[in-house]
Parts: sequence; structure tokens; C-alpha cells
Amino acid sequence: MGANLLALRSHNTALVLDLLRSAGAEGISRLELAERTGLTPQAVSKITARLRADGLAAEAGHRASTGGKPRTVLRLVPEAGHAVGVHLDRDETRAVLVDLDGAVVARREAPLDLGAGAEAVLEAVAGLVGALRSDVAGGRAPLGVGVALPGPLDHRRGVLHRVTGFPEWDGFPLRDALAGRLGVPVAVDKDTNAAALGLAVGGVGGSFAYLHLGTGLGAGLVIGGSVHRGTRTGAGEFGHQVVQLDGPPCGCGDRGCVEALCLGAVARGDTEEAARVLGVGAANLVGLLDIDLVLLGGRTVEAEPEAFVRGVRGVLRARAARTGETAVPVRPASGGVLGVASGAAQLVLAPLFGRGNAGHGEDRYRG
Repeated sequence: MGANLLALRSHNTALVLDLLRSAGAEGISRLELAERTGLTPQAVSKITARLRADGLAAEAGHRASTGGKPRTVLRLVPEAGHAVGVHLDRDETRAVLVDLDGAVVARREAPLDLGAGAEAVLEAVAGLVGALRSDVAGGRAPLGVGVALPGPLDHRRGVLHRVTGFPEWDGFPLRDALAGRLGVPVAVDKDTNAAALGLAVGGVGGSFAYLHLGTGLGAGLVIGGSVHRGTRTGAGEFGHQVVQLDGPPCGCGDRGCVEALCLGAVARGDTEEAARVLGVGAANLVGLLDIDLVLLGGRTVEAEPEAFVRGVRGVLRARAARTGETAVPVRPASGGVLGVASGAAQLVLAPLFGRGNAGHGEDRYRG
């Protein structure tokens, strides 16, 4: 949308764009950009000139200088480009159009049967993307589309594996099929990873776990500021840790999984028990990974956030009392029901700002 995607892949350009975005409406001067990035003033001038020509940057006024004429400050133009984020759940889909700041400017929702077959799902996604383009973007193509859905899957190739409950998707090249249908770049990842990326880009630092309880249960892991996917995108299959030998059967084929126990309690209307089971799983993660924070999300959590936070917090506090450690804090994730869709849009946007796998990139700047 006025931006040359190939040009934006430059590492130096990403550094400058990220600082422009962080500066907000107040803007930042070319001299400050050079000091923060370690680039020469000449290099910064060339990059900012190209960004202005593409409509991605604009003047934001002037700032007093310690000597000589006032410095011109530049700002990012958020409306210069948009990305679409799509959350494919087992029974519904949510899609958002976000600007370069990550702000949601339009949203669409529709029922969906993930088991209806590839053609039906592709058609539904294409319809939502087209509707969002008409809503705000004046029909212009987005920079790309990020799609998040239950795993397991291979995010590098955009190929699905045996999605729990929907084995017919095994081996389907969702990324390439959608890119061919939409005519724009497409990125595919697990719903939990997308949400975790969105939270990290949005300012949640350190190492944390995002636990998503909806039609299933999974985790997005951010370790040291970066989303941890694992070699095969298998990290975060949180719901399928066995906590009760010979327990109730789970959709994955095992028995006594956290997901089966938690969703079973939800189905019985026993939120307290569901939160306790979720807390047991969270305590396992805390003990294994030594994370700083647990964030809770998903439609089931959204329905009773205080009850789930209270239940998980209680289990973690009891664990901390036994170990003599400080209890890891627990709180609802920001973003609400749009958290996964907004995070999916960051699968497209974050790489443009040099944050494709990270939450905070301060260490990328020299000086």
C-alpha cells in the first residue's frame, strides 16, 4: 500500500522504521536516528528520503538544536500500509485490518467449520479479506495476510499437520494455497504463537507464557524476548501434557491431558476446577522454563477472567510457598478476543520493523 515490500526488507531500513514507530507522533530527528542505529548520517538521510517518497514517513515539525538551525523530526505514517490478521478457530473465524502501528482499524467475524474442507475455508478467508479491504483500505491490497490456527503445523513452510480433531488437514499447504488465492504474501503460524508475538511486540518483555483456552488449550512461549517455536514448530503443545495417568481420553489420542481435563471441567460448568487444572499445567511450565509471567487468554477465559486468574494464581502461589521462590504473576492477556487475530497481523508487520521473532529490539541499536 504505497510501500515497496522488498525494499523494506533491508535490515537498516527496519531499524529506522522501528525507531520511527517507537517515537510516535512526537517524531525523531535524523541525527537521533543515526545515533541510535549506528548508521552514518548519510545512510539515514537516504533511508528516510526513500521512506518519505513511499509515504511511510512524514515531517512532524522541528525541534530546538543545541547549535545551528532547528532539527526536522520525522514520524511514521501509520495509515500508509495495512496488514490483515486472521484467526481460524475450529468453529469461527475473526479477521482484523491493522495499520503500521498495529492498531485495529476494522474487524470481521463469521462462523466457520474447520472440518468443512479446504475449499470452504479458503473461500471464507478470501471473503473476509476482501470485506476488510473494502471497509477501510479503499480496495488496495494489504502488505500481507497472517493466519493463525490450532496446531500442530510447520510455520516455515506454512503446511498443516494433524490439527487436533481435524486429521484431514494433515499435509495441506495452507500458506501457498492462500497466497495464490489472495495475490499477497501470507504467513501461517499457531494461534498461540501469533498471540504471543503480538503481546511481545506490544510491550510485554522478558520470558512469559501465553495460555490460550478456547475450543482447545495451548501455549505461546516467549523466551528472552523471542517467540520460541522449536525446530518443528512443536513448542507450546501445552494442552497435551499428561497430568493424570489413565485419565479421560483426549482428542490427540492420549489420556489424561491437561486439555481434556480442563475442557471437561468447563463442559460441566465447574470453572473453579478448570482454573485449578490450568494452574497445574502452568506450574509445570514455570518449573520447567523459569518464566517471569503467565498471561491468560482465549474465549473461555474471556468469559470469566477473574475466576481463571484467581485459580491459576492460587496454584502458582502454593508452588512458590513450597519452593521458597517468589510467585510468578498471573494476569489476563491484553487484546481480548481479537488477541490472536491482531497477533496474526504481526506475522506480516513485525519483520518489516526487524522484529519477526522478538518482542524488544533495543539491543539491535549500537551506541
